[in-house]
Amino acid sequence: MITRGGIGLVDTNVIIEAHRVRCWRAMVSFFKVETVEKCSEEAATGNNKRGADYVAVEVEEMKKVVAVHAVSLLELAEIETRLAEPDRIDMGEKHLLAHAITRPGVWYLSASDRAAVRAGNELGFLKRLVSLEALARAVGITPQFKNHFTEKWLRSLRTDILMGGIP
Repeated sequence: MITRGGIGLVDTNVIIEAHRVRCWRAMVSFFKVETVEKCSEEAATGNNKRGADYVAVEVEEMKKVVAVHAVSLLELAEIETRLAEPDRIDMGEKHLLAHAITRPGVWYLSASDRAAVRAGNELGFLKRLVSLEALARAVGITPQFKNHFTEKWLRSLRTDILMGGIP
């Protein structure tokens, strides 16, 4: 499990949800939170600016405390060739996975999408996937997350994948 100072790669939805439940600042103080440019761009546009559930993310402030990595066309081509169904993955998650496969050392990835978790399994790092809820608990915070950010959701999806089910 990720511990203080550990590297956590986060996707757009995780960034937005962490802001919604107000655990973002605690997380970036506890972990080395990193993302990619595409997720940063997506976070800047929000999750439906007209909707009642819109969550504002101050991306310029985020960039002061989070490493935001560029992803090359070569890295994206690599992910396209390694995944059976790369088009099922959102662009931000695809960029994050493309970055992840180039990283040495110990790191964890938090994504809240079934296709991204399945892709993580295909790439050989299912055990490196962590829920936002698990990250928040490591920090000592227990907000009420939407279902697909919980440990229960991720554990169930992992089990389905490992048992050969189609999640």
